[in-house]
Amino acid sequence: MSVSAFIQSLPKAELHLHIEGTLEPELMLAIASRNAVELPFGTVSQVRQAYQFGNLQDFLDIYYRCMSVLLTEKDFFDLTRAYFDRIAVQSVRHAEIFFDPQAHTGRGVAFNTVCAGIRRGLDYGFERHGITSRLIMCFLRHLDEADAMATLETALRHRSLIYGVGLDSGELGNPPSKFARVFTRARAAGFAVVAHAGEEGPPEYVREAVDMLRVQRIDHGNRALEDSGLVAELVESQIPLTVCPLSNQKLGVVACLERHPLRNMLDAGLVITINSDDPAFFGGYINENYQAMQDRLGIDDHALAGIARNSFDAAFMDAQRREELLAELDEYVADHLGTPSAAT
Repeated sequence: MSVSAFIQSLPKAELHLHIEGTLEPELMLAIASRNAVELPFGTVSQVRQAYQFGNLQDFLDIYYRCMSVLLTEKDFFDLTRAYFDRIAVQSVRHAEIFFDPQAHTGRGVAFNTVCAGIRRGLDYGFERHGITSRLIMCFLRHLDEADAMATLETALRHRSLIYGVGLDSGELGNPPSKFARVFTRARAAGFAVVAHAGEEGPPEYVREAVDMLRVQRIDHGNRALEDSGLVAELVESQIPLTVCPLSNQKLGVVACLERHPLRNMLDAGLVITINSDDPAFFGGYINENYQAMQDRLGIDDHALAGIARNSFDAAFMDAQRREELLAELDEYVADHLGTPSAAT
């Protein structure tokens, strides 16, 4: 996909990104080779051919199989470093990165190993590219509450690294309410809280995430549009939604990008950001997602600049960093569009 010069250089933050979902086939096969891990495919083309998903669960099945190559601190560092190298040329200034420790500890990889590698990668992103970041630990919602609570207790020993907690994996049949006590404990410990809701799950899951988990952001949230009362509450509270267009298309959440609800979300007054989710699997990083919404929905540069502004406003960053990035964005938009960016 060709990306416009305006989008390519537009300063932005990414707020919905699973680091395991950035494992490109080339790196996956290289790590598998050095770790002597057998995979059901041996070439890059075979890997990409396998990336055909009918729904979220189809994706998760191959997603967990692919991440089985990640075993050492170096593996997690290489993974994170590669992501920062990619987004640096897409003008991402700040990234908030999800990781799934239960997917690794459950197969014998130590929590410390995962964190040490990712920490080195975050440091690399800042030292090499000047990209600030936050790390958000997600609970796998298909596992039980006790497993999530034990993972949270382990995370407390890494509080200096892990900024927030989230909720991901198979949504249907695993409502946010299942983890209400875990999130209460996390909030009490000072973690920021977010949750995937309303991607495949019903609008009630979004309401539970807001009312029971007391999240600060909703990841996805597409199906909130089915409940006008819920939309009104989200607009009033200005809870941001981290929307992932290419992911939604790839997983069949929307039939085609021309029918993506992002424009309706904007028209309703929701606070929307655009993100890439699992870009190695879904065919595009953040700029490709911005471009897709311009190409398929006609979202113009002014509106995209407003979405970029939302990404900085919705990020978990300190006030000084936010002011710096908003000033950079305003200068960029004024230079290219003649007016400052405005919230969308």
